[in-house]
Amino acid sequence: MNIRDIEAVKDYLLNLQDQICAALEQEEAEAHFIEDLWERAEGGGGRTRVLAGGSVFEQAGVNFSHVSGFKLPPSATAKRPELADRQFQAMGVSLVIHPQNPYVPTSHANVRFLIAEKPGKADVWWFGGGFDLTPYYPFKEDVIHWHRTAKTACEPFGETVYPVYKKWCDEYFYLKHRGETRGIGGLFFDDLNEWGFEKTFAFMQSVGNHYIPAYLPIVQKHKNTPYGDREREFQLYRRGRYVEFNLVYDRGTLFGLQSGGRTESILMSMPPVAHWRYNWRPEAGSPEAVLYEQYLKPQDWLES
Repeated sequence: MNIRDIEAVKDYLLNLQDQICAALEQEEAEAHFIEDLWERAEGGGGRTRVLAGGSVFEQAGVNFSHVSGFKLPPSATAKRPELADRQFQAMGVSLVIHPQNPYVPTSHANVRFLIAEKPGKADVWWFGGGFDLTPYYPFKEDVIHWHRTAKTACEPFGETVYPVYKKWCDEYFYLKHRGETRGIGGLFFDDLNEWGFEKTFAFMQSVGNHYIPAYLPIVQKHKNTPYGDREREFQLYRRGRYVEFNLVYDRGTLFGLQSGGRTESILMSMPPVAHWRYNWRPEAGSPEAVLYEQYLKPQDWLES
């Protein structure tokens, strides 16, 4: 693959990190992102940015990484065992935003590029990514806005793209041991290369560029909504599901840990505070029950 293509992806990702951090920071009166530059012994490094203790965002982590290694980790070769002995480069922007107000959803986004190389063999590359939303006290109009924006990101690439990657997101962010989705979904795609480099790179950019338009209006709408101990306790309980998914199922977390990545940056997605309660169930007819009964099930939000 042309080195200029790889540099173009890296330049885009660094700029995307800048844009997302700037947009989120504008919602805060005083809190700012701190930056942590790091290097990885086997190759590469990254630029981690974290905003903590804000009035709007309890913790927001936006990470850029570009790492290389002599052998792909098992999480990357589970479906492609023929690549197990290849060197690799992997780069991406990954973020998780944990708001202070329980009426503002948690959100996640990731866009990434990986290339597997071996002397005498053709390079194998692919893009992946997406974004998903995890509300605690959901509003249907917010969910529709989120999915409309996701569909807009996909429309230039074909009519089937949004429904396919929306379905993949519902299936991927599903906690099998709980029998529920993590949230209301969005987009998820991986191992994408059949469109050719230029179109696939353009799609990855479209997904990355639509994250802030999808999320920020929801933040602005609810960040000043009054709440009390009940809402806060439910938020912390539901954050426990986020921890469970990230540690049990998340491919990005597994890739980072298996490839010897920087633990602090990999686990920045974890909420600063989370609670677990033994065998807890929401009270029938309560606002908390609405989340379970109406939202933690895959459905067509644009037709409902």
